[in-house]
Amino acid sequence: MTTREITLTVNGIRRTHAVEPRTLLVQFLREHCGLTGTHVGCDTTQCGCCTVHLDGRSVKSCTFLAVQADGREVTTIEGIGNPRELHPLQEAFREHHALQCGFCTPGMVMQGIDIIRRGRAGDEAAVRQDLEGNLCRCTGYQNIVDAIQDCARRCGPEGV
Repeated sequence: MTTREITLTVNGIRRTHAVEPRTLLVQFLREHCGLTGTHVGCDTTQCGCCTVHLDGRSVKSCTFLAVQADGREVTTIEGIGNPRELHPLQEAFREHHALQCGFCTPGMVMQGIDIIRRGRAGDEAAVRQDLEGNLCRCTGYQNIVDAIQDCARRCGPEGV
């Protein structure tokens, strides 16, 4: 199969790699960039574990081709905070006990940031609706919703 060279800006760093046209964005991030915080859970956009930001908006990277992201900007969970300085939403997840096993957490955080940036975090029903494509099998969602709403109250759309 032929390859195509693509260049993406991933977490502020330009990354150029040759990929097959069928390479998924999640594969590009995990295999070519070594960013394993973006998880693969279902390969069908059902679970949301692979959620990243593409040009500032959340997308599910398990069904998005890497070549479609050529020339664009991608932010992964590794690009928003670090263990010493958590992103405000990561801190809110910690404070509200909004995680258990942690498998869905990167996707939930990335989707939560998008919800806050779009100004939808003030309405609990809207938050729940926007989280419908992100599955958590452990928490029951209430603490996740609480964390997103608390972070939005503290930071506002510009602060995340």
